Amino acid sequence: MKKLLILGGGTAGSMAANKLRRKLATNEWEITVVDADDNHRYQPGYLFIPFGTYKPTQVTKSRRKALNKDVPLVYGEIDQVLPEENAVLLTDGRRFDYDVLIIASGVSPRPDQTDGMMGEEWGKSVFEFYTYDGSVALSKALEKFDGGKLVINIVEMPIKCPVAPLEFAFLADSYFKDRGIRDKVEMTYVTPLPGAFTKPIAAEAFGNTLEEKGIAVEPDYMLMEVDNEKKALVSYDEREVPFDLLVTIPLNMGAEFVARSGLGNEINLVPVDKFTQQSKAYDNIFALGDANDIPASKAGSVAHFEIDIFVENFMQYIAGKPLSHRFDGHANCFIETGEGKAMLIDFNYDYEPLPGKYPVAGVGPMSLLKQTRINHMGKLAFRWMYWNVLVPGRPMPVPALMSTSGKRTDLIESK
Repeated sequence: MKKLLILGGGTAGSMAANKLRRKLATNEWEITVVDADDNHRYQPGYLFIPFGTYKPTQVTKSRRKALNKDVPLVYGEIDQVLPEENAVLLTDGRRFDYDVLIIASGVSPRPDQTDGMMGEEWGKSVFEFYTYDGSVALSKALEKFDGGKLVINIVEMPIKCPVAPLEFAFLADSYFKDRGIRDKVEMTYVTPLPGAFTKPIAAEAFGNTLEEKGIAVEPDYMLMEVDNEKKALVSYDEREVPFDLLVTIPLNMGAEFVARSGLGNEINLVPVDKFTQQSKAYDNIFALGDANDIPASKAGSVAHFEIDIFVENFMQYIAGKPLSHRFDGHANCFIETGEGKAMLIDFNYDYEPLPGKYPVAGVGPMSLLKQTRINHMGKLAFRWMYWNVLVPGRPMPVPALMSTSGKRTDLIESK
């Protein structure tokens, strides 16, 4: 019997396992998933926990229950992949051989990679919301925050859900208004990018949104250290940004076992063909979701669209055929803008976010690059879709490849 081993039971790993289990004969292929624990987290929900929109219990379910009953789930820490031996070692000494390996171990925030970030102010005035524990801790800190300098800082790209820091800024603006203390809070958005929105058409449509909300922007900011004594960010060009409460998005890195296995780049992402997600080093290894280095957003939508294409390529691979299906980098993201509204962007490798309607051209009901109530409702409704449609691997009512139908492509042509 052939063996497919999947490292990681999160979004990408669970979807791949569930979709492939339906495709592959159970008497020909054994599919096994390895992960450290049984807690499958709905990571987009971390954004809402600090503001009380979601309770912590609403973002966690059992990994085991999220997987097809015919897919074994092994609990354990991964030590190393031995690609020359087609084997994986766990830290407890267990060994798993494979014919095909899928790495779907995601990325994690690494505050330890920035000088001073985990100093004496960590957990006191320095917080993050990209982990379950971090979002819960930040919710308590926000409750106690009665005014002062709130700084939101992205250390370096790429990060999971690149729009989440912006969403946090917008939601914080609404949160403080609801508490009646917005005039007591000085908010600054600190980014290594040239601006809050880097795609020209999106920047033209929403480039002044932060300014309208009274949120200052500190662009092109490469963080060198967090000065705990001064309670300030310090950049390599010696710009200092003081804070009373720092909400940081630390450097995101892939799993350490990827580095130990010699399969990753400088931030432990697996180099792959951006169209097929096949490892550039070993043709029987694929990396899916956030674990790979494709030039697309590290978002759940990318994992969903990518895996729809990957499954077709996987079937060709095991049949000894060329991989003919090409993922186009398709991503779409709801961006919470506060006050019960959100905007929606849809883009891929070749097209930046454009105005239009989604998912049906000319009909919607979602509007692209517009702040609407229905987009906000769509963002909240996605949690149900995630657990009941996306993770189980059921068909979604949107195409995997991005469509330009109904989008204002003339805006690009006119530039």
